[in-house]
Amino acid sequence: MIALEKRPEPSRAWSFATPMLAVLLTMIAGGLMFAALGKNPVEAIRTIFWDPLFGEFAFYYRGQLLIKAGPLILIAIGLSIGFRAGIWNIGAEGQYIVGAICGAAVGLAFYPLESFIVFPLMVVFGALGGFLWAMIPGILRVKFNTNEILVSLLLVYVAEFLLASMALGTLRNPDGAGFPGSRNFRSYPAGFNEEIIAGTGMHWGVVAAFIAVIFTYVLFARHQMGFQIKLAGQAPRAARFGGVNPARLVLFCLGLSGALAGLAGLFEVSGPAGQISIDFNVGYGFTAIIVAFLGRLHPVGILLAGLLLALTYIGGEAAQSALGLPAAAIQAFQGMLLFFLLAVDVLTNYRVRLGKREAV
Repeated sequence: MIALEKRPEPSRAWSFATPMLAVLLTMIAGGLMFAALGKNPVEAIRTIFWDPLFGEFAFYYRGQLLIKAGPLILIAIGLSIGFRAGIWNIGAEGQYIVGAICGAAVGLAFYPLESFIVFPLMVVFGALGGFLWAMIPGILRVKFNTNEILVSLLLVYVAEFLLASMALGTLRNPDGAGFPGSRNFRSYPAGFNEEIIAGTGMHWGVVAAFIAVIFTYVLFARHQMGFQIKLAGQAPRAARFGGVNPARLVLFCLGLSGALAGLAGLFEVSGPAGQISIDFNVGYGFTAIIVAFLGRLHPVGILLAGLLLALTYIGGEAAQSALGLPAAAIQAFQGMLLFFLLAVDVLTNYRVRLGKREAV
């Protein structure tokens, strides 16, 4: 008989081991899935994880690694702050979209002005757009006790319709011969988020992600608000008796996560993506949830997890072109990572006991 026995306290060893075990199980299950699709599983796993770092075109892929990892880390850092407090922002994808729209709209409003002030204003309004979009579920939670999971998630679809409206209407390029999409920021140097060091993928969004990692580490290690966040997540009743203001905590966590998601959207639309388009969003807001949990809601863990998930993006694209794997298989492979992480995470709080079934 197999039974789960509650541990007196969570196991630190399993807490660190489960992410690595989840990655290993994902590789095994993913290999079986690739084999079922008629592909060589070893070659597929090698193409996803090895070739982008050490293969023939590794120099190009390494630059892409930071480009992909930047928004994932930035969004996941914001999500982790709320998750630690038991505040579940599942709509970061919508905040990412709205931040991109607001920041791009400011930049396009100044076109063709060449001024150093344009890009900082885009950054401010990108963060503000994500912040305000996150405040909708935040205020509804505080005032009417609504479920922030449902509200934030449903707002993603509203943001997608807003994105399509902007790409086809308000922000559409007047010189684009009627095609959907805004002007490309690559042709507007004042609003373009170019690489700081050419060929490395290091742009201002990546810098912001590293700053967010450091800021969050200090927040949790040294600041009273970080202590209140951890207390609210681990012992909500004790947090109330300890003087933690639940409403302020909800607004702080949702507002900060929304602002960081909005920044990620702005840095993406003004750099790698280059323009507002109908298919601008690629699921970074949802993938960042995997990054946050894979990184154990710890800033340094999120940094490493963001790089790993970025590697699956890059390696997945390489596998699609080189091996003919469908895009859905790569998305399923990424989803397996979260599934196995949640499954093996049970061992952090429970131990497995083997014994004989008792006679009735």
